[in-house]
Amino acid sequence: MGKVTGFQEYRRQPPQRQPVLERVKHWQEFYQPWPEPNAREQAARCMDCAVPFCHTGCPLGNIIPDFNDLAYRGRWKQALDRLHATNNFPDFTGRICPAPCEASCVLSINQDPVTIEYIEKEIAEKGFTEGWIKPQPPAHRTGKKVAVVGSGPAGLAAAQQLNRAGHTVTVFERDNYIGGLLTLGIPDFKLDKHVVQRRVDIMAQEGIAFKPGVNVGVDLPAGELVATFDAVCLTGGATESRDLPILGRELKGVHLAMEYLTQQNKIIAGERAPSRGRITADGKRVVILGGGDTGADCLGTAHRQGAEVVHQFEILPEPPSTRPSDNPWPYWPLVLRLSAAHEEGGLRDYAISTKRFSGRNGRVQKLHAIRVEWQRDATGRFAMKEIPGTDFEVEADLVLLALGFTHPESYLLKGLGVEMDARGNAKAGPDMMTSVPGVFAAGDMRRGQSLVVWAIAEGREAAHHLDKYLMGVTKLPRSLPGALPR
Repeated sequence: MGKVTGFQEYRRQPPQRQPVLERVKHWQEFYQPWPEPNAREQAARCMDCAVPFCHTGCPLGNIIPDFNDLAYRGRWKQALDRLHATNNFPDFTGRICPAPCEASCVLSINQDPVTIEYIEKEIAEKGFTEGWIKPQPPAHRTGKKVAVVGSGPAGLAAAQQLNRAGHTVTVFERDNYIGGLLTLGIPDFKLDKHVVQRRVDIMAQEGIAFKPGVNVGVDLPAGELVATFDAVCLTGGATESRDLPILGRELKGVHLAMEYLTQQNKIIAGERAPSRGRITADGKRVVILGGGDTGADCLGTAHRQGAEVVHQFEILPEPPSTRPSDNPWPYWPLVLRLSAAHEEGGLRDYAISTKRFSGRNGRVQKLHAIRVEWQRDATGRFAMKEIPGTDFEVEADLVLLALGFTHPESYLLKGLGVEMDARGNAKAGPDMMTSVPGVFAAGDMRRGQSLVVWAIAEGREAAHHLDKYLMGVTKLPRSLPGALPR
């Protein structure tokens, strides 16, 4: 523990954000530099907990009190080493993780939690600034070849771990950009793409081969993949978006969120905006369906594109502002959250069910909805009931469906003969191996839609078991022993 009385002396003060009117004019990250004394002061708030529950909140099992203490003492290089021992990419999670560790922080029982996520980012950025983060190619090669299919956070974590174990790793990505959701799904104002690219560059220098623009199962037959490599790790994500099959869904102007976000990210990356099929909120009345992170990403993007007005509707009721009695610490708090995008504007509303879209000349003009209430049925489960007489309509030129994801696209799994679970995910055992010997699965492709921090943990866990499968023994660490497979 650093300063014994730190949590009593200092209140939570994360890095400052740029003012709203400034940051909506650009696409860069908008957090102001965090002076080192401020970061060290925040690290001093970490308590000498008898049981640090932040460990259980973090899927990676990050040794949070240790790196907080080291940061407080200004021992940044050691803090980075401690952080890298459990997390390959703290520069990612320090920006886009919802910080379940902070929800489990003992201090959050009756105060604001320690700024764990921001301290993590500060440690990682210090590592790049000082030149401490360098390629770590293996001293020896095992002669084994491993294919990783999918270059999102799970795939990158698995690839780096397996490469450092000495295997020759090739990462296949069907898009022309490496990074998966990190590059094409998350807006630049939350995660600047140079942050992803600098890690990819380091991994390439470590000896990992990246093959973008190769759709395994289409461009490269699944059978050829298995025959060429000694083992395969599937990390393609849960990319099948949940749709809304209602009247008017076919109208122009109604889009899946990922169509919208991916197109904007590609334009920022330097691609020419399409002359036809451009999805933009500029001057439009926008409605976003879905209140999660993807919906917030759409909201921030719409602000920067110059939307006239943005509504964000959620079918569930508005969460309470404080923990309800049946949601105690240290569980994830089911409370109302205000993201940076919500600070920038937009109208949020809850308990709304969209019934249909209407328009003229094939283009959407209105969204028709009704208010609902949620009541427990005879089994104790919540059931939705429409409230008579609450029908309403909203004028809309652009509707974005941010309703989450259902499961991975099945063509590759079927091509490999991988058994799927009831939800359509790749079914894998406790050792992360699928029904096909030598084929492993990790990340959203195995567990379903989840968080980036879970994806990294899954990739590390799969690498541990895959290395053991190839070599009989492994020195690769596990993320959270016994906790990942489900």
